[in-house]
Amino acid sequence: MSKQAHSRWSRSLILAAGAAALAAGAAAPAAAEAWQPSKAVTFVIPAGTGGGADQMARFIQGIVTKHNLMSQPIIVINKAGGAGAEGFLEIKGSKGDPHKIIITLSNLFTTPLATGTPFSWKDMTPVSMLALDQFVLWVNAESPYKTAKEYIDAVKAAPDRQFKMAGTGSKQEDQIITVALERVTGGKKFTYIPFSGGGAVAVQLVGNHVNSTVNNPIEAVAQWKAGKLRPLCIFDGKRSIYTNKVTATMAWSDIPTCKESGVGVEYQMLRGIFMPAGVTKEQVAFYVGLFQKLRETPDWKKFMEDGAFNQTFMSGDEYAKWVAAAEKTHYDLMKEAGFLAKP
Repeated sequence: MSKQAHSRWSRSLILAAGAAALAAGAAAPAAAEAWQPSKAVTFVIPAGTGGGADQMARFIQGIVTKHNLMSQPIIVINKAGGAGAEGFLEIKGSKGDPHKIIITLSNLFTTPLATGTPFSWKDMTPVSMLALDQFVLWVNAESPYKTAKEYIDAVKAAPDRQFKMAGTGSKQEDQIITVALERVTGGKKFTYIPFSGGGAVAVQLVGNHVNSTVNNPIEAVAQWKAGKLRPLCIFDGKRSIYTNKVTATMAWSDIPTCKESGVGVEYQMLRGIFMPAGVTKEQVAFYVGLFQKLRETPDWKKFMEDGAFNQTFMSGDEYAKWVAAAEKTHYDLMKEAGFLAKP
């Protein structure tokens, strides 16, 4: 082969190799394209309307739409029947479906433990912890009680079950906290009155139909701002980090812990996301990424502050281990209260 012919042949090989590399590079993104929903995503709320989980799920729906965080819409549905069992069984029965997600609250643990419903968090796939929700002891703003100690002392001095505590559901987190409060009332019990959601609970307290509630901040903040309710203490080991004024005179950080007030009860609730069992790692990764992007929006940051949330975020094995530990904590609390379903 002549030098000229060899040169032309070499250039042809280089050009062919370059073209092949370009073609491979162009094909690579398509081949490696990450999974994303191909139709509307059903977002299940295992609770009634107006409560903390309902408000958070619908807020998430709005943020995802506003910031165009995914190409498919989110459809929110409430499945509150059986203390949330309806919602959890919906996800359990949707194995392998990546177009369904569920937001959780403590009924993730309390409902199967209290009712014997054939369901466990292990029947789902953990995605992400979005936050930990606080609980606050609330009274009507017209009540004479200015501190948690004053209120508990009044319960101690009154006839048994005279004081009415409204809460969401039976043998759920609100009633568990109520039972824990009864440890410090000198043997006196509350009359616990269950309602379908935190919104209804707040309305009952505003109307003076009950004496107190242990609503989440987001479930009662509107009534607090309106001067209808008074917070006595927060069920956490430390005060809230949020220092901006919610009312003319108070910020979340101004609410003392219950322990500070001589009421040694602590409790926080999971606000997390799960998918059905049998989904792929790539499908889970899409939703983890979605919620990470959501957490960076100014809307979400304001929502967290307005609701006085603890902004802990987890996913993967860390999240699964946290859930397993929380399940044991709830088992121990409910066993002590006599709330476990009979075998």
